[in-house]
Amino acid sequence: MDSTPKTPALYTVREVAEALRVHSRTAYRLITQGDIKAIKIGSQWRVPERALMDYIESGWRKSLREKPRAGKGPRQLKLPM
Repeated sequence: MDSTPKTPALYTVREVAEALRVHSRTAYRLITQGDIKAIKIGSQWRVPERALMDYIESGWRKSLREKPRAGKGPRQLKLPM
């Protein structure tokens, strides 16, 4: 059994943007404002996979806490952007 810790997946700003289906400037803003936790390596930002998943899951939790609005269609996931 290997006891070496697994290196977490780190995403670039562009990969985060692709995963969220947003413009790369939007992903960059979410990272630099601290909405998505990230680390800066040299001049480039990297987002751990867990941080990206936490951000997405926070949108689900917030959406579930909100009361459904009558006649407004299905509940939608709202991420803070």
